[in-house]
Amino acid sequence: MASSEITRHLCVADARVGLDPEGYLVDIGQWSPAVAEALASEEGVILEAEHWEVLEVLRAFYAEYEMAPAMRPLVKAVGRDLGPDKGRSMHLMRLFPGSPAKRAARLAGLPKPTHCL
Repeated sequence: MASSEITRHLCVADARVGLDPEGYLVDIGQWSPAVAEALASEEGVILEAEHWEVLEVLRAFYAEYEMAPAMRPLVKAVGRDLGPDKGRSMHLMRLFPGSPAKRAARLAGLPKPTHCL
């Protein structure tokens, strides 16, 4: 699935991964854990177990609904899959500062969530 035009590439192993102007993958099929690590590194984030849990929830959500969730559905999905302590906005803000839905979707290799500025 291609979303937008490629404005730059991220080099991961021997692959060139195309990114759109906002840093989202142009071809979500190019995502891998190594790509997530490289994207996170660009943002100064070290992905730990709690990050990976959320990224897995996001990828499962996308597989089911064919869209990346905005913040409210993300909180709900994380709460359902990981429990009420992790399904809170504050937890997601701590892991993915700024805009958790957008930042986590980008690291999970998904398109920008709809209804996110």
